Amino acid sequence: MKEAVAGELAAAYHSKLVDQVRTSDFRYEAGRLTVHLAREFGFCYGVDRAVDYAYQARRRFPDRNVFLTGEIIHNPHVNDRLRAAGIRFLSDAEEQRHEIGPDDVVILPAFGVSVGEMLRLTERGCTLVDTTCGSVLNVWKNVVRYAQDGFTAIIHGKFRHEETRATASQALKFPKGRYLIVLDRAQASLVCEYIRGNGNREAFLERFAGAASPGFDPDTDLARIGCANQTTMLMSESLEIGEMFRDAMRDRYGEQALASHFRAFDTICSATQERQDAVEALLNSTALDLMIVVGGYNSSNTCNLARICADRVRTYHIADPGCLLSPAEIRHRPIGAPSTASAPEIHTTDWLPPRGPIVVGLTAGASTPNNIVGQVIETLSSYATGAPREQDRCGDWP
Repeated sequence: MKEAVAGELAAAYHSKLVDQVRTSDFRYEAGRLTVHLAREFGFCYGVDRAVDYAYQARRRFPDRNVFLTGEIIHNPHVNDRLRAAGIRFLSDAEEQRHEIGPDDVVILPAFGVSVGEMLRLTERGCTLVDTTCGSVLNVWKNVVRYAQDGFTAIIHGKFRHEETRATASQALKFPKGRYLIVLDRAQASLVCEYIRGNGNREAFLERFAGAASPGFDPDTDLARIGCANQTTMLMSESLEIGEMFRDAMRDRYGEQALASHFRAFDTICSATQERQDAVEALLNSTALDLMIVVGGYNSSNTCNLARICADRVRTYHIADPGCLLSPAEIRHRPIGAPSTASAPEIHTTDWLPPRGPIVVGLTAGASTPNNIVGQVIETLSSYATGAPREQDRCGDWP
């Protein structure tokens, strides 16, 4: 059904303006405005495939209920369009009473689902459309190998994130499978000190309650560990955390025994790494007045792009073009705030220089479609030239 939905997808998510910017060396100029677009941004292959499969499923089964287990990706505009296309979300309050049966079609999101949820859906006999990203599947393979060989999976990720929950569940497919989820360097440091023998058992278990496998025993389950990560985490942080654990295990067991106690694989997805590298390259090559990062507030990879930028230049993480309220006011998510869909926004005034040349850097998370990026450029252009925005001509943003 790919060709059957191609036109619908292009109409919903394509941007001629973004295509033009790409062919103009990722540079856009209008009046006193210059926009430099990162060379890798927006929809990655896994997201594009997941959205494509969802539209195909709706077209392939026109007379059946089609459900998603939850958000297909972390972008509100994409998820709302899927709802408008007639795809129902089992995570929505009004759908949670529905009993899935053999006549239903259920789409699994790009993040994947837990082993338990997959078993439950399989037992119901429904038709499954699996859009799990290949990069996520690669992480799962490593976690499974760890469990098979008696290693605890140390997962750098957010324990409430759908992908991390699904990844952790892979360890529990085996009787002795164990996992521990660490959010950042600070949490990794606590675990490393415990490995070295400097920690309190009760305090450890309290600190990682909810982020460890059932019955987790730090005195035995940290003797052999393997590192993995949520694919959308900050690459540099994941690599640093891996080295922290390597050093801790070396200190505890010695260099000669290290291979028997520690394993690590680079499981950051290539698209996440490419977008982070592209932003670094833009920041290194261009003097910017400010940076705009576009994407869902619960999008981990988008939040990490914003973190990279904020270390170097004034940065605004916005969900959509509607956050650009005027040349004098912007609505945005504070950098470092929890990456949730309901993350509180703040309003900042005098965010755009009122006079003189403006040089803006722009990037978008892997779940942000090109039409949203194009609309941001159009809005910035209207502020620099005084031309009416598409929003002003046509009403609210789609």
